[in-house]
Amino acid sequence: MYNSIGIIGGDKRQLYCARAFVDDGLKVMLGGFDKIKSECDIKVASVFDTALLSDIIILPLPCVKKGRLNAPFSGDEIYFSDEFTTVLKDKKIFCSMKDTLIEMMPQLDSKLLYDYSTREEFAIQNAISTAEGALEIAMREYEGTINNSKILVCGYGRIGKALSSMLSSLNADVTVSARKKSDLAWIKASGLIAVETSLVDTLESFDIVFNTVPALVLDSKALSHIAKNAVVIDLASYPGGVDFEACARLGICCVHALSLPGKTSPKTAGETIKNTIINMLEEDGRCQKLA
Repeated sequence: MYNSIGIIGGDKRQLYCARAFVDDGLKVMLGGFDKIKSECDIKVASVFDTALLSDIIILPLPCVKKGRLNAPFSGDEIYFSDEFTTVLKDKKIFCSMKDTLIEMMPQLDSKLLYDYSTREEFAIQNAISTAEGALEIAMREYEGTINNSKILVCGYGRIGKALSSMLSSLNADVTVSARKKSDLAWIKASGLIAVETSLVDTLESFDIVFNTVPALVLDSKALSHIAKNAVVIDLASYPGGVDFEACARLGICCVHALSLPGKTSPKTAGETIKNTIINMLEEDGRCQKLA
């Protein structure tokens, strides 16, 4: 049985993840949170001690930033040193960006690394949280109402599906772009206007444009045609799918909204990480249930 959990690095999501485990009666230690140690109700230790004294390690989302562990609440930058690797070896580690972590710490056993960010239940809840955060940005930046606004959503993945459904429920006039014929069919079946992504720049102007596609979809031509007077919100991972220089040139209000669950709904995001890890432990034959 596993009696202790070490959560190393991360933002408010990891704090709420820790509290969710504590609420289940588990022993939790935080590493890389010394900036907020005095106001934290969970034990905070050094990164080394947290790794050494914990049975299971949880690393943040994203796991790596600029070649270091993502730890905004740490007073020191946390590098993937030999000492750090040594205390992590032979531990079961739950992380995001598993392949990147292996590149940074090749001495770790990949069989003991579990990527919670690839799980479908995590991705679905993350998409819902991202969509809600995107709505909050739109309501703040757009000087009108969502109701009756003409809105374009580029992409019909998990985030696109959640976002277009929310917008429709607010009585917006929603157009959704997709590449797959099956996605276009589902968009139409949902009562929304469907358009092939390659034809986006042939549409008329919109009030708000959301992009969820991690490739350049909204170039200068498309922006000048459909978004000249719109608020553009890019939800795609860096470098995004919007020509930001063109936005600046054209005077278009554009927001690159990254890591929204961590910024707008860290409690739900943290609890989602915890629930996903519990599921993984219960399903994997190599892992035992937490004590």
